[in-house]
Amino acid sequence: MSNSASFSKTRILVECALLIAMATILEMLSKLIGLELPFGGTITLASMLPIVMISYRHGLKWGFLSGFAYSLIQMLLGVKVVSAMFLPGDDQMIFWQAICVCLLDYVAAYTVLGIGGVFKNKFKPTPAILCGVLLALLLRYLIHIVSGAIFYGAWAEWFFTQEGFYSIGAKILKKFSGTSLAIVYSCFYNGLYMIPEIIITSVVGVIISRFPEITGEKKVH
Repeated sequence: MSNSASFSKTRILVECALLIAMATILEMLSKLIGLELPFGGTITLASMLPIVMISYRHGLKWGFLSGFAYSLIQMLLGVKVVSAMFLPGDDQMIFWQAICVCLLDYVAAYTVLGIGGVFKNKFKPTPAILCGVLLALLLRYLIHIVSGAIFYGAWAEWFFTQEGFYSIGAKILKKFSGTSLAIVYSCFYNGLYMIPEIIITSVVGVIISRFPEITGEKKVH
């Protein structure tokens, strides 16, 4: 490997590490200012955008590797929730279920953000970043829907009878039951934080797409 190639790889590693750190800080700040939902899930300050930008600037391989690294950090940040699934108590799950939840809600849900750069060179920077954000975050939303419907669907009836959701919950409970209710519940609950997250990240993504220094595009004189 040439010195220039080695330097380039080192520079990318450092940049990825900094952007992953930025994503982590944005996540932690969001929780500190009270944007975390009572039963899990956080509306963040565009914390997933740095991972999408890694993919956009350096390609899908770096994006997926960074997304995977970020998923491990998310498990560390959520160690109380993760450990509760394995340890005796009200939140304990069957071992294989807890493993599946970790793989879906953490590893898959955050690694998939690495697809965010797939539209680079197919569109101009603004639509490419916007489409990348939408695809990456919608895939994360879909993964949470699948996980929620399978492993937390039993909470659906209880959830829709809680204060604040009763009026719409009564209509949903009247219309849906069983598996369909579990899916509706998962779409609804995960949508409470993922839909605002998609909107916020899309807006910020469009704003930063205007800066070639951030997107890595060469200025046209």
